[in-house]
Amino acid sequence: MAKHRHSESTVTAVPTGAGDRASALGVPQVLTSWLQAQGWDWFAHQLDAFEAAASGRHVLLCAPTGAGKTLSGFLPSLVDLLGTQGEPQGPHTLYISPLKALAVDVHRNIGRPIAELKLPITHETRTGDTPHGKRQRQRRRPPHLLMTTPESLSLMLSYEDAAAHFRPLRFLIVDELHALMASRRGDLLSLALSRLRSIAPQVQLIGLSATIPDPELARDWLCGPRGAIVRAPTRTPPDIRLLHSTRRIPLAGHMALYAMPEIYQALAGSRMSIVFVNTRAQAELIFQALWTINENNLRIGLHHGSLEPTLRRKVEDQMASGALDCVVATSSLDLGIDWAEVELVVQVGAPKGVSRLLQRIGRSNHRLDEPSKALLVPTNRFECIECQAALQAVAHGELDGTPAGSGGLDVLAQHLIGSACSSPLYPDAMYDEVRQAWPYRDLSRQDFDRTLGFAVDGGYVLKNYERYKRLERGEDGAWHLTDPSFARQYRMNVGTIVEAPMLRVKRRRQLLGMIEEYFIESLSPGDTFLFAGQVVRFDGVRDGVVMVSSAKADSPRIPSYDGGKLPMTTHLSQRVRDLLQHPDRWTELPPEVVEWLQQQTLRSRLPGPNDLLVETFRYRRKAYTVAYPFAGRNAHQTLGFLILRRMKQQGCRPLGFVASDYALAFWSLQVPQDIDELFSIDMLGEELQDWLHDTPRLKRAFREAAVVAGAVERRHPGHQKTGRQLSISSDLIYDVLMRYEPDHVLIRAAYQAAMGGLMDIERLSDLLRQTQGKVVVRHLDKVSPLAVPLILDIARESVSRQDAGDYVLEELEQNLLRESGLGGPPA
Repeated sequence: MAKHRHSESTVTAVPTGAGDRASALGVPQVLTSWLQAQGWDWFAHQLDAFEAAASGRHVLLCAPTGAGKTLSGFLPSLVDLLGTQGEPQGPHTLYISPLKALAVDVHRNIGRPIAELKLPITHETRTGDTPHGKRQRQRRRPPHLLMTTPESLSLMLSYEDAAAHFRPLRFLIVDELHALMASRRGDLLSLALSRLRSIAPQVQLIGLSATIPDPELARDWLCGPRGAIVRAPTRTPPDIRLLHSTRRIPLAGHMALYAMPEIYQALAGSRMSIVFVNTRAQAELIFQALWTINENNLRIGLHHGSLEPTLRRKVEDQMASGALDCVVATSSLDLGIDWAEVELVVQVGAPKGVSRLLQRIGRSNHRLDEPSKALLVPTNRFECIECQAALQAVAHGELDGTPAGSGGLDVLAQHLIGSACSSPLYPDAMYDEVRQAWPYRDLSRQDFDRTLGFAVDGGYVLKNYERYKRLERGEDGAWHLTDPSFARQYRMNVGTIVEAPMLRVKRRRQLLGMIEEYFIESLSPGDTFLFAGQVVRFDGVRDGVVMVSSAKADSPRIPSYDGGKLPMTTHLSQRVRDLLQHPDRWTELPPEVVEWLQQQTLRSRLPGPNDLLVETFRYRRKAYTVAYPFAGRNAHQTLGFLILRRMKQQGCRPLGFVASDYALAFWSLQVPQDIDELFSIDMLGEELQDWLHDTPRLKRAFREAAVVAGAVERRHPGHQKTGRQLSISSDLIYDVLMRYEPDHVLIRAAYQAAMGGLMDIERLSDLLRQTQGKVVVRHLDKVSPLAVPLILDIARESVSRQDAGDYVLEELEQNLLRESGLGGPPA
């Protein structure tokens, strides 16, 4: 919605006025009048999208934050409903969101014109947090507009009446499309969309996104090449600045405690703010740090995915009503939340991606004609460079992201079982339907049949177990459920998000949220830790619930959460490398970071744009080998394990390695003699396969695939498996399949997942291919400045559990600074 002005469209021109054009297109005057009463007007791209939908086409709307995407998505539905006589027999419009919080926020926002205009339109949310009674009532009397998630959609499609229930569906809106495409959730959603288009051929798909780097690919993923793409004009450039702290920026670490006073000052000077962090552990720590210095009594909230839904909902409502001054949040709030009063976004930690940064800062000044205002707070010096590289990418209008790939067979297995829960499954028709989903467009009939075989009875090996005999063939040639209990099991376990095993946390009678089982196993009664924004004491585990009480402690532990660290994108890493080559662009970096880079050029050299810098040196009787690939944490972890094997073969007697998004460092007793051989691309052949089978990574990937495909259930009626039980169950199945059926669909799904997200083999392969023959080795007599953060990371791991850890690290850092030329003479 344009406020007090009209916007030029990138697709069509506006006639005499936006209101006149809206009227000519059939938009009821009551909607235009309400819009104008708010001081707004239609944007041209909103009417372009509506015109395309009104002509019967599917639509992808690419529009920046604050451009009225939500109203654009719902406009065809509102117009159609206002022109419809009688009550629809099923849901009229489904809205799909990747986040529960976004679904709730959109429900609130679309409800405003409906309530103020007293429109005869019902609208509700349906997520995993929706009470059972309400879900049952929604099946009997569906609302016109239903806001839900991909998992809930698949669940609804598994009911016996799904075909009749969804047959009248007219529109389906997928918001934040970019956040779903390149994931298992996206695979599951694409299959659900294909199913819905078979049930309701008249349904029109509308995709919305602010940060799609490839609109044509996104359009094809959503609806095929015939859909319309509507592009909105770019918004006012954001006002983003990099924090220049008066305190010294740490060389290593990820908590930004050095910057808390300046962050607090920025929050105190803003009307309403969001502090975004990259992990739940950071959220807890920074929330506590801000409260400690809250001299102005700012109203500060905390929001992350492990908190109890009621606590998250309370924070969302308080932000929407203006009852909070600030909220510290993870990615649980970085998509689409529309709080127009948010004046400032603070990003603590490097953004890891250009699109991710734009998505988050777009929460500030949620209007197209006002600049978003943001403050970037790096937690260490490498992150300073990444933040500055991201700023330069934003200034050039660049976007990035993970490209969508082929769909997983584990997700397909789940979908096939869910489809059979709803109605008999006819293989030929289902194969044709599945191939309409973009991630499965190239699925072979052989792979489909083998996946269906797993859904039927587990496959060649597992069919000997009664619990896998889920489907049987009827006289009609279709596959039917053998027992209704399989439908119950499917509905209790639907979804593709496989988190580490979690336990509920309870203080007296209040549930606070969920915490990882592995963290709790490391505690003893009386230990304190941060959770839900407070210090709590661990009292014990009762009936599978973690019991805590309020406490005070100077050094409470911070819960660790698996999978919270996102790797830096390929595009942003290239930007970082480019920045290093241009000292004339360092003027915006803090002075100590510039000095750090200058000292590196004097004592060694900076990584080049297309080479691989490797440094060797001795420090405290150990040999160190440090490489700077800038290929992201996952690729570096894989590279590190493979190089360790080669170092052993060379007789270097390696002791270990650490990896970050930027570099990796090995320490050993002997200096490697053949560096080029260490980084040879042929390690991605048999060596990779041998290592993969020797490590728990493939088993971990298999565990996730087994859970997604339903070979191992997380939940049973009245019971949820512990992490240990899940591991034992999946490991037993893995061992059996690897021995007797190594080409089983679950093994293949595990390989696909491991080679992708867990290990980032494609990115590692690109790195090694590009740097063959371009490995630049520097044999140094002292630690280089760029290597100091990695040496500190190594030390942090070894002293983290010592009482004198902080003192030891401080002394080591001072010595390293002197050794590398960043301080006085070495001690």
